[in-house]
Amino acid sequence: MNSTVVLTGVTWDHARGYDCLAGASKTYADISGVHVRWTKRSLQAFADQPIASLAEEYDLVILDHPHVGQVAANRCLLPLPAPELAATASIGGSAESYEWGGTTWAYAVDAACQMAVHRPDIDGPVPAHWQDFLDEDAGRFRAVTPLLPVDAFDTFLTLVAGQGGSRVPFSPDTFVCRDQGLLAANVLKALYRLGPAEAVGWNPIAVLELLSTTDAFAYSPCLFGYINYAYPGFRSRTLAYVDLPVFSGVGTRRGILGGAGLGVSARTKHADEAIAFARWVASEPVQSGPYLAHGGQPAHRGTWTANADDPRYRGFLSGGFETMRTAWTRPRDPWFPGFVDDVCDMFPGFFHSDRDPDAFLEDLDKVYRHHLKRS
Repeated sequence: MNSTVVLTGVTWDHARGYDCLAGASKTYADISGVHVRWTKRSLQAFADQPIASLAEEYDLVILDHPHVGQVAANRCLLPLPAPELAATASIGGSAESYEWGGTTWAYAVDAACQMAVHRPDIDGPVPAHWQDFLDEDAGRFRAVTPLLPVDAFDTFLTLVAGQGGSRVPFSPDTFVCRDQGLLAANVLKALYRLGPAEAVGWNPIAVLELLSTTDAFAYSPCLFGYINYAYPGFRSRTLAYVDLPVFSGVGTRRGILGGAGLGVSARTKHADEAIAFARWVASEPVQSGPYLAHGGQPAHRGTWTANADDPRYRGFLSGGFETMRTAWTRPRDPWFPGFVDDVCDMFPGFFHSDRDPDAFLEDLDKVYRHHLKRS
């Protein structure tokens, strides 16, 4: 490879999103002569900013898999060679989530799903069932949930999937099964009532920071996990991840898949070098080596299993493994991101104005039909 090549990349502003890539890139520069300069963007921009606009500016783009349908439609990223051994290397469908139309549009480098987390140093009950949050004494769990609209919607979907409803859309007219949606909405509203009203503005990082730096709460039942908070010494209190609650009588545990993929801009002038770097970062030796060592959250199943008993990582890799293994992938159709934006506008009123769940679901279906028709 040409030693003068300098690639540019964009990721999100957190140790899990930036430090691992910056650290791995230094190792890659030493062995290849190819340098990668990373720029950070906020977590909200990571979820919201169009991939096409980022691909105009950067060679390498960290992206969220719900954008893959749009990426395939506008071809702002390059089709990539299929990842090696994806069937055995992927966890929770991470690698597969970046495939669309038989083409790989990014390599999974970060695996996440919604899981539960608690403070192991605080004695207290950890709920087994989602219905426990509907009990009068649910305050004993000292629970707090991130309910920023996009996180509230993801939790809603996880609650539907936990009832066996991971096939969404449910029908051409209905986004989710009505009975499952009603129970999910009622549990979601119960979670809101257990925490402070400010949680409607909190994302997972805000809740993890609260849990790991104060004693105000002891547990969060549903958020996207961040491995860093399970590291001894990362914050003043160490957190441990545990499996999601299940619905009594169902027993299904299906956290919605998150994570991140690494794609290559269709406008890059260094396609070979960019693709080679992306494949390298996604490989097991790198995921288990410099990527993990610099605070990364691996997407390679081999890294999860090989490090499950390591005291530095077991609070995440072991505690959350089963929920991660059974994660499910939300829709990735081109209409879906715009639909999510409109649904997110509905959540503050659902919480603050105590909106009726039936009326909420009616509006949800109207928004769904609108976007499906436009597509």
